Amino acid sequence: MKKFKVTFYPDNKTVEVGQEKAILSAAISAGVQINSVCGGDGVCGRCKVIVKKGEVSTLSSGLITAQERQNNIYLACVTTIESDLEVEIPVSSRSSFDPTFANGLDKELREAYLPSEEIEPLGVISDDEVFVHSPLATKLYLELLPPNLDDKVSDLDRLYRAIKHKKNFPLLQTGLVNIRGLSDLLRRSNWQVTVTLGKRNDATELVLIEPLDTSSRNFGLAIDIGTTTVSVQLVDLVSDKIIGTRLTYNKQASFGSDVISRIIHAQKESGLQELHLAVTECLNQIIEELAKEHQVDLNDVTCISCAGNTTMIHLLLRIDPAYIRRQPYVPTANFPPTVRASEAEIRINPRGLLSCVPGVASYVGGDVVAGVLSSGQYKEEDLSILIDIGTNGEIVLGNKDFLVACAASAGPAFEGSGVSSGMRATRGAIQSVKIDPETLAVSFNTIGNAAACGICGSGYIDLLAEMLRSGVIDKNGKINPQDTPRFRKGENGLEFVVVFKEESAGEDILITEADIDNLKRAKAAIYSATSVLVKYMNFDFTQIRKIFIAGGFGNFLNLENAIFIGLLPDLAREKLIFIGNSSLAGARMMLLSSAAMKRAREIAKKITYFELSVEPKYMDEYMAALFFPHTDLERFPTFRAH
Repeated sequence: MKKFKVTFYPDNKTVEVGQEKAILSAAISAGVQINSVCGGDGVCGRCKVIVKKGEVSTLSSGLITAQERQNNIYLACVTTIESDLEVEIPVSSRSSFDPTFANGLDKELREAYLPSEEIEPLGVISDDEVFVHSPLATKLYLELLPPNLDDKVSDLDRLYRAIKHKKNFPLLQTGLVNIRGLSDLLRRSNWQVTVTLGKRNDATELVLIEPLDTSSRNFGLAIDIGTTTVSVQLVDLVSDKIIGTRLTYNKQASFGSDVISRIIHAQKESGLQELHLAVTECLNQIIEELAKEHQVDLNDVTCISCAGNTTMIHLLLRIDPAYIRRQPYVPTANFPPTVRASEAEIRINPRGLLSCVPGVASYVGGDVVAGVLSSGQYKEEDLSILIDIGTNGEIVLGNKDFLVACAASAGPAFEGSGVSSGMRATRGAIQSVKIDPETLAVSFNTIGNAAACGICGSGYIDLLAEMLRSGVIDKNGKINPQDTPRFRKGENGLEFVVVFKEESAGEDILITEADIDNLKRAKAAIYSATSVLVKYMNFDFTQIRKIFIAGGFGNFLNLENAIFIGLLPDLAREKLIFIGNSSLAGARMMLLSSAAMKRAREIAKKITYFELSVEPKYMDEYMAALFFPHTDLERFPTFRAH
C-alpha cells in the first residue's frame, strides 16, 4: 500500500498514512484536533479544511458550497488522501484549546471552584459535617528500631508495627514488589523511611516505601472528565492547597460530540482503545504541564480522584461501554475499584492510585454524585434541585431524606456544537450579547476580549433572549425578517447575522432558524426533565427552596436570560445558586478526605434513578416546552410582564 505524507498547518505537524485514509483520520494520527461532532459521519459540517497542495477525492455533500469547493475546502471526514498533502485547518474547525488562554484562566477557575487557595476547614458542606484531612494517599515518615536478639520480628512486621504506632489501620496490606526489596532498603536508609499509604477500597495499602524523609512532598490530582472538557487540579496533600488548575478539550470529540456516538465508535475495531488513548493523552499532557510549571516531580504525585459520567469513566478505564445504550441500560460497573493509575496509562508515580467517583446508572454518573456531595444537597432539610447543564443534562431532586435523579439528552448545542457559528467557551467566543430593540445593532463581549470567532453556550442564551425581546424571533423561534442587512436568506433558510466578517476573526457569525430549533430542543429537554421529575415526586416548583446550577458554562450564565428563554424555572432569583464545576469540586473533596469518599458512596447508593424514556408524561411536557419560554406562560410571569 502506498504511503503519503500529510502536513497540517498551522500546527506544522506531519504524519505518514496509507492510501485512502481520510484527512480526519490522518489528523488524529498526527495529534491534530479537528472539530468533528458527528464522529466522522459527514453530517455536522464542522471539520472543514483547506487543501493547500496535493490530490484528494471526496464524497459530495450539501454541507460544502460551490464557492467553498472552488477554494479547495473539503470535509476532512469524507475526503480521502491520494497524494502527499498540505492541509490548513481554519480557526472555525479547530478544537484544540488555546494554552495561553488556559493559563490565563487559572486564577478565574480557582475562584470559581474555591473561594480561597486553602480549604478552611476541609470542605465544610453543612453546619454539622466537616470532612477531616485524610487524603487518598498519605505519607508517613518512620524511624524504626533495628532488630536485635530480643526483638527479632520480621522486617515487614517491624514496618507494620511502626505504622500502626502512628495510625491505627485495621486492615493493612502491601504488594510483593515492596516486600522483595524491603530488607536492603531499610538497612541502606539506616531504618529511616517514608511510607505512602493509600485507601484501596476497604483496606489500607502500603503503596510505596522510600528511603529517608520525603513526607513533605505528596501531591494528588482532582480530575473531572466531561464529554466536552477535561479539568484537572494539582493539590498539595500535606497543606490541602490547590497548586494549579488547568482545563483542555476532551480529544474524544474527534469521534463524536456525545456519549452515544462514542459508545458506537467503541464497538469498531480498535475503537475502544482509540477513545481510551484520546482521553489519557489529554490527561497526561495537562498533568505534565502542571507538574513542570509548579516544579513538582511526577514521582511525588501519588493519587488521583476522578469524576465523570458513566461512559467517560468506562472509556478512561478501557471498559466496554456497549450495554450502556442497550436495554435495560446496564453499565459494567457503577463502583469501579481503586486501581493503579498506570493501569489506565496515566503517568504519575508508577504505583500511584486512581479512584473514580461512584456512579448511579448508565446516564447518571460519578459527576452527578460529586455534584450532590460538593453542593451539600444531600444534607438539605428543604427540597432542592441540582441541574447539571451539559450534553447529557442531569437533574437531582431531593433533600436529606431522599434523592431522585434523571437524565435528559439535551444535545451539544449549549456547548457550541451542532449550530452554525457555535464554539466552545474559549478565546474569541462570544459569551454575552445585547441587541438594540430600535436599530437591531448588536453589541457583545468575547472571552479574552479577542476578535469574535463564534458563539459559546452562554452567548447563545443571551442571543436568544435578546432576539425575543427585540422581536427578531417569535415564541416559536421563527425569524421575523426586517429591512436590514442582518436578515438574509441562506442555504438552510432565514438567518440573522450577529457579527459581520469585517468585525470578526474572519467570517460572518450568524444564527439560522435551524440553529434556533436545535437550541430550543436543548432547553426544552432540560426544563421538561426538571418539571417531570418534580411532578413525578408529587411536588411543584413553589416547594423548591434551592436550585443548584452546575456546569462549566455556568460561570458565564446570565440568570435572567436563562429564565427568559425557558431553560430554568421562573422562581425567586435568590433560590438559584451557581456552583460552577461541582464535579471537580466533589472529586477534590474525595481526594482530600476518606470520609468524603465514604459519603459519596453512600450518596450513590441513596440516589434512585428515574428513567425518563418510560415516563409517558415526559413527551407531552417536552412538546409544551418547545416554545420560548413555554406554551404555558403562567409558568413564566417574568416573560408575561415583558
